[in-house]
Amino acid sequence: MKDDRRTTFHIGIDEVGRGPLAGPVVVCAVAIPARCKPSSIIKKFASRSSMQLRDSKKLTAPQRALWATAIKSDSRIFYSLASMSPRVVDRINVTQAANHAATRAVAKLITQLPAPAKIEVFLDGGIFLLETRKMKHEKRGRFLSTCVYTDAEKKFCFPVATIIKGDEKIPAISLASILAKEYRDALMHRVHKKYPFYGFDTHVGYGTKKHIAAIHAHGRTPHHRESFLKKII
Repeated sequence: MKDDRRTTFHIGIDEVGRGPLAGPVVVCAVAIPARCKPSSIIKKFASRSSMQLRDSKKLTAPQRALWATAIKSDSRIFYSLASMSPRVVDRINVTQAANHAATRAVAKLITQLPAPAKIEVFLDGGIFLLETRKMKHEKRGRFLSTCVYTDAEKKFCFPVATIIKGDEKIPAISLASILAKEYRDALMHRVHKKYPFYGFDTHVGYGTKKHIAAIHAHGRTPHHRESFLKKII
C-alpha cells in the first residue's frame, strides 16, 4: 500500500456582504491542517472557554478582532481574500459576484500551500465555485471533484463539499467568516471617513433606518449598489 504522508488541508470558504446596500461582497478562503484544533489557534491569546470558535456574526467585535489576530499569527494557517465591487454586483448580481470572488480566492490560496499537500474544500451553503472554461466538475460521493487553473495556468484538483450552515460546523469556514468580516468592516470604516453622514462605521452598508434616511437626505455615493437601491428609492 502506498504511504501517503502529505499534509491534508481543510479549506473553508465563506462570504460577507451579500445583503448590504453599499460596499463590496467579500470572500475569504482559509486553509488549516486537518488535525488543527481551534483551541490551539486561540490559546496564546485567550482561554478556550471565553473564546469558543463561532460564526463571525455570533462573536462580538473584540472577539472577532482577537480571533483575526490569532489566525494571522499562526504559521500553520494560510488564507486569501477576494472582493467584488458594487459595480460588479450591479452588473452580474450579488450571487454571481460572490461566486466569482470565491473562485478567485481559492485559486490564489492553493498556490500558497506547501507541496505536496492534499486538499479538501468546504463551502458555506450558498457559495459555489464557478464552472468556466478552466474548470471541470465530477461528482464523487458527497464531494464534487473540482479542478481549477491558477493565474499561472497550473492545474489543481480537489474534492469540494457544500455544508449548510458550515460557518457553525466546519472550523475552517468559521475562520474564513471571521477574516472576511474583519476585512470588510475595516474597509467600510475607511469609507465612513470619506462619507461621514451615512454612518458606515456602524451599519457597514446594511439597510438600517439611519442609512436609508441618509441616502434620501444626501443622495448616493460611488459605494452604493444601484441595483439594491431600486428597492428603497
